[in-house]
Amino acid sequence: MENRIVAEIDQLFDELEQLLKNPDVGAELAGKGVNVSLALTLADGMRAYLRGDKKQAVADLGTATEEIAARMKLGSGGQAS
Repeated sequence: MENRIVAEIDQLFDELEQLLKNPDVGAELAGKGVNVSLALTLADGMRAYLRGDKKQAVADLGTATEEIAARMKLGSGGQAS
């Protein structure tokens, strides 16, 4: 049962990764101030956490959130990129 759940989670994140790498989606998200590379890093962190790899999750999620905060601080403080 556990392997099936992990496989389903991996499939879901694979689909999310494909979606985020789609140029049209990337352009739409960029228009909202979303950086696709950071979104992918966040997704990697969530995937790692859901697989039980907390060390990798902390690394990915920490990196992405620090970068988002830094970009917000440099900008107007409104939209993250």
